[in-house]
Amino acid sequence: MWSNLLCVMAAINVAAWSLSTVALNRRQSSLSAQAFSARRLQLLLSAVYVFGCAYRSVFLVYDVPRICLFDSVLSSAIVGRTVATVAELCFVGQWALLLRESSRATGSVVGGVVSLALVPLIAVAETCSWYSVLTTSNIGHVAEESLWGLCAAMLVASVAVILPRSAPARRPVLAAWCLAGLAYVAFMFTVDVPLYWARWIADTVGGRHYMTIGQGLLDVAHRRVVSHRWDDWKNEVAWMSLYFSVAVWISISLIHAPVATHRPAAVRSRLPDRRPITLRTEA
Repeated sequence: MWSNLLCVMAAINVAAWSLSTVALNRRQSSLSAQAFSARRLQLLLSAVYVFGCAYRSVFLVYDVPRICLFDSVLSSAIVGRTVATVAELCFVGQWALLLRESSRATGSVVGGVVSLALVPLIAVAETCSWYSVLTTSNIGHVAEESLWGLCAAMLVASVAVILPRSAPARRPVLAAWCLAGLAYVAFMFTVDVPLYWARWIADTVGGRHYMTIGQGLLDVAHRRVVSHRWDDWKNEVAWMSLYFSVAVWISISLIHAPVATHRPAAVRSRLPDRRPITLRTEA
């Protein structure tokens, strides 16, 4: 029932993205060429994330133990992890572009620096994820999820700095993103990171033998453990459900984000006119 629900959600998400394409094209006349180009790039990046998540919703994979629902190469961990890597880099790319746009419009140095740091940091997180998938050591996932949480915290801080400088029409959207970001950070550091840490501790105490990178590449490409047992999937349900629903909705929402406009020039102080006064006399 849970996997079927994810499939239905994937279909809804693809339909929502398709409607977003139509809506953006209708807005073209009301947007400047630069704004439309930026939103079109958001649309393309979102497409990779939305369709990547739809794929992973159908071909569910629990990477480290190689558990999947179907005995097919499409369900292999190496395919799922590759799709996830590309999709997640596109998702964080959406945030980086939007933050850069907002930072330039409001003159925020903090936001500008963070916008440049997001994609490289998540690239490191993806490397850590691949390390865990290949070696089966969950310590890589601990580092990966910690970096995601850190990036979200940096993003929330940047948006909080930008919010008072933004146009009034954008502030409710920015505030909503801040609240969602805070909830995400709380979830990562109270649920997700401790989960992977506990798994790593349990494996270490149990004397688990970890694979080398080479062994992991062969294993991840060929070994698939088909399971429909709830006990094998129950610990993945929370994050997968949120990941394939709420995160996708946020990605789609970024397509429709209000365009950032440059903040108005500061009001000049009204000082007395000190220019020389020329007196005219009549002949």
